[in-house]
Amino acid sequence: YRMGEITARLADRLEELEARAHELAGEEFMLGSTQQVGRVLFEQLGLTPGRKGKTGYSTDTRVLRTIRGEHEIVAVLEEWREYSKLLNTYLGPLPEQISPEDGRLHTTFNQAVASTGRLSTSNPNLQSIPIRTELGREIRSAFVAEAGHRLLSADYSQIELRILAHVSREPKLIEAFERGEDIHTATAAEVLGKDPATLTTGERSVAKMINFGIIYGISAFGLSENLEIPREQAQEYIDAYLARFPHVQDFIQRTIEQAERDGYVTSLLGRRRPVPEIRTRSRQTRALGERLAVNFVMQGSNADIIKVAMVSIHRRLREEGRGARLVLQVHDELLLEVPEREVGAVRELVREEMTSAYALDPPLAVDVGVGEDWNEAKT
Repeated sequence: YRMGEITARLADRLEELEARAHELAGEEFMLGSTQQVGRVLFEQLGLTPGRKGKTGYSTDTRVLRTIRGEHEIVAVLEEWREYSKLLNTYLGPLPEQISPEDGRLHTTFNQAVASTGRLSTSNPNLQSIPIRTELGREIRSAFVAEAGHRLLSADYSQIELRILAHVSREPKLIEAFERGEDIHTATAAEVLGKDPATLTTGERSVAKMINFGIIYGISAFGLSENLEIPREQAQEYIDAYLARFPHVQDFIQRTIEQAERDGYVTSLLGRRRPVPEIRTRSRQTRALGERLAVNFVMQGSNADIIKVAMVSIHRRLREEGRGARLVLQVHDELLLEVPEREVGAVRELVREEMTSAYALDPPLAVDVGVGEDWNEAKT
């Protein structure tokens, strides 16, 4: 089976990486031990150390990223950690959790864990299977449809940024969505003052980080860490964004003031989230409360909208006597298992129910894919 093939290949690759790390260090050490890795990097090889605590040097993701250019061993360690996590978190445990009764994995959906209202999953956590890496996509390809069926993946396109455009009434964002423009390219052009046609991939990536950073209330320090740029430059990017999109700045200010006044914020569908942090004396805790308040409007509304869509889809499938069924929700994405003969009709049904779940301006948009496995459906 596919999971077994991927596991064997990954185990071989981990052995290769371990041997290479030992060769580069000039000694054998445990790649899974933070203390041993810290000693090798900062004492044996003399790389620039980050923070040092009671138990030794920090070797977290941020530290490794800052010293990546100093020695080849850093990239080897990063790759080893990524693959080791995939093996220990997914490839090892998942096959053991397959039900002997029907040969399927049954996750548990938690309705009241995330304060944003998002569903979470556990035993196993199927929402956290990576998609951005090639190996993560391979793991998804091991999730296959039953014989005679297809998996249908329906994904809201940029839903949180569309919600931001809706609640802020920012004309530039609304118009960019309505024209079908790439929102990150449009933002980069505004913030950097450049012609969209001349933008580089790197500049679009900067804009993407700023777009999502605004939703999550990112600070100049956080943005500088993520983009690996000086804090002053990160602050300039944030200031330029807020200057070019003044309605967004007004929305942020309004939301913070409302949270301070009422002690809670409300999603588009009326669900409240208490924000006691915003009324404390601690500046740090208050800043956290401000970020939570602003973020909840987008993330909480997103969670509500996709739940409305799920209920509508389930009801319509039942009313129309379809054999298709919802099998998974991953935040902005719904995954259905559909009999081959129903694919065309169910594709349209899902698109209709998801786009009409809430009357946003700019309207909700959905990307739908179909395949024999989860990865093929997603791409």
